[in-house]
Amino acid sequence: MRIAIAQCNLWVGDVAGNVRRLLREAGAAREAGAELLITPELALCGYPPEDLLLRDDFLDCCATGLEDLARRTPLPLLVGHPQRHGGALFNAASLVQEGRIVASYHKHCLPNYRVFDELRYFRAGQQAVVLPLGGVLVGVLICEDIWCDEDALAACQALGAEVVVVLNASPYHRGKQREREELLVRRARHARLPLVYANAVGGQDELVFDGGSFAVDAEGRICGRAPQFSEDLLLLDLERSSTGSVVVRGGVTAAPLEDLAEVYGALMLGLRDYVEKNGFPGVVLGLSGGVDSALTLAIAADALGPERVDALIMPSPHTADMSIEDARAEAATLGVRSHLLPIHGLFAEYQNSLRETFAGRAADTTEENLQARIRAALLMAFSNKFGPLLLTTGNKSETAVGYSTLYGDMAGGFALIKDCPKTLIYALARYRNGRGPAIPERVLTRAPTAELAPGQTDQDSLPPYPELDAIITAYVEEDRSLAEIVAAGHAPATVERVLRLVQMAEYKRRQGAPGVRISRLSFGKDRRYPITNGFRPWAPHCAMEESP
Repeated sequence: MRIAIAQCNLWVGDVAGNVRRLLREAGAAREAGAELLITPELALCGYPPEDLLLRDDFLDCCATGLEDLARRTPLPLLVGHPQRHGGALFNAASLVQEGRIVASYHKHCLPNYRVFDELRYFRAGQQAVVLPLGGVLVGVLICEDIWCDEDALAACQALGAEVVVVLNASPYHRGKQREREELLVRRARHARLPLVYANAVGGQDELVFDGGSFAVDAEGRICGRAPQFSEDLLLLDLERSSTGSVVVRGGVTAAPLEDLAEVYGALMLGLRDYVEKNGFPGVVLGLSGGVDSALTLAIAADALGPERVDALIMPSPHTADMSIEDARAEAATLGVRSHLLPIHGLFAEYQNSLRETFAGRAADTTEENLQARIRAALLMAFSNKFGPLLLTTGNKSETAVGYSTLYGDMAGGFALIKDCPKTLIYALARYRNGRGPAIPERVLTRAPTAELAPGQTDQDSLPPYPELDAIITAYVEEDRSLAEIVAAGHAPATVERVLRLVQMAEYKRRQGAPGVRISRLSFGKDRRYPITNGFRPWAPHCAMEESP
């Protein structure tokens, strides 16, 4: 039997559109000789639908879409969808053909951590399902079932499954594809069963689904892999060996991407789908001559095409000539439209307006922030007039410690690189230059600076970025304590200062734009800390006074 995986880009909420996409894939699969098409998890409605699942009218739409799909599919189709049954809602996979639902499986393990909230919506299933298809007994699991519940796989085996397919909507983070494959290899070897892993592809708000669907034989060998970050119809053949067991044979096996190519692909796909699915004609950003905005510009031009990108160069009295030169060079090299809008006069007008009110007070960050907020007003005016989405250009290092201006450089609709620490920004910039000219070398070698005060550099206010990023990773992504971070070799005073800054900046992050998640734990749905928070990880705590 030939089976196919529909690794297609589906839209959350667009049930009718998703039905059309799946029918198109079903037609292509049938033409390729497939006898079964497998979709990703919740393919009918897109993943994650979040609180749409609390609406009866949405669930009615999904039920109608499933009936339509069953009636029109040209071959048996195993589709992920939400299913109401017995007064509960389940994350389901149903085999549909010839106008009916043949069988349904309900997901057992409902993830409820970091970006996942499935216990908010679904009830856990209890029963295993094995389907007789083309002379092969096919077991069915959904995503987390293969990760956390070996019993679910064992239950398929107990019912005689000869191969197990897993429907997934597994979001990307760095190294995730390697983790998936290593897990499936272990599971296949232990169960002595071939496994087929169908994954979603596409951007959904902060999440990116990277595809990379694959199959593993009973010996734990990869025997077919779809590319990452692009749609694909992966064809696999199930054959009987001389011993009677089922063997999976794949056709094309796409090579896995190396780390920086993977991250760059995730950023491109996340941006492209956010722009396309929300109907923006293009993007606009402020181009400063620094590395963050330069990388953002390059990704935007690569993802959307340079004709859909505008860059505003907005020098202030503190902007160096080299910054303007480099910004213009970047725009010209990438072929995007650039607009020079100096803010000297506007900044002077603001200072004049506030002169009497601020009399007797020295200049400080107030005047620095004014420049950022003037630029934000110009960028938003451009966005309002012409319609493009405004991209912010702040990175994870700055976002973590609040080295950013509310209603200034934080203003915008999408924070593309918000989950990329500064050290990764430089690595990605050099990776991009390796693909072709984009970012002037001087941008990568000069000291990073916001240029909001004379002679300013980032390291006037922050530890060196390699140290800062290491502390942020340990505290934010790994939940390490101050003592553990110090034990790793960092100065106690530096660690305490960074932890204070992270906590103080929570109110800023809560007001920030969404952006692509590329790490195990990003600022967003992954990390839900209270803004008003009396816990002080840098101070002795839980010490109670003795009662008199």
